[in-house]
Amino acid sequence: MPVSLKELELELKQVLRPEQFKDYCPNGLQVEGRKEISKLVTGVTACQELITAAVEAGADALLVHHGYFWRGEDQSISGIKKTRIEALLKHDLSLFAYHLPLDVHREFGNNVQLAKVLGIEIDGELGKQNNHPIGLTGTFEQDTDFESLKALIADKLDRQPLVIEGHSRPIRSIAWCTGAAQNYIELAVAAGVDAYITGEVSEPTVHIARESGIHFFSAGHHATERYGVQAIGGHLASKFGIEHQFIDIDNPV
Repeated sequence: MPVSLKELELELKQVLRPEQFKDYCPNGLQVEGRKEISKLVTGVTACQELITAAVEAGADALLVHHGYFWRGEDQSISGIKKTRIEALLKHDLSLFAYHLPLDVHREFGNNVQLAKVLGIEIDGELGKQNNHPIGLTGTFEQDTDFESLKALIADKLDRQPLVIEGHSRPIRSIAWCTGAAQNYIELAVAAGVDAYITGEVSEPTVHIARESGIHFFSAGHHATERYGVQAIGGHLASKFGIEHQFIDIDNPV
């Protein structure tokens, strides 16, 4: 049985609580499509390739982490944005997008889900916004080392991370924040952890890692944020009895 668009939207609001965040973009229903949802497609970014794939898959709604209308961008509906939105409207396809609410959710969030993928036991928080932890800290069940952690990330995320080797002691404690959170490395250093994982890297990040002795792993913005949308999509499918399909449009960044 399909679920109404309004009911799906209400569940997302109740679970992800977007009103509690000061974000860089609007969170929630960004483009309204058909009124009933039988199939939900999830993906990381609402690029044209994902929209086309969702249409071909027979989706009624698309749920992503990176949607549209980012702070500071040109507000005109033109160029690439016009083409994307036109495709959504033509096919009556709703678009939901959740950024920070999906990063930090304590059950379905990107940070929590990445910990599950890498086998990290969560034991603390790294930075906060409105009482929500932006990053997390944790430990591995057993000590590991730089090369072993590098290999684990490559295996689990299916890509080679950009890495900066720090100290020589074993790695037990770790901090992480998915996406473009390279600036959080200084919080990780202050927390005294052995290693820090995020999605992206900037020029100063390398020097901070080298000079502080912390191991740094840039594992890919896209690669670290594939898991939250899958988790919330699975929740919606289970709750409402609808079909859910995750479509991964690869991105090396």
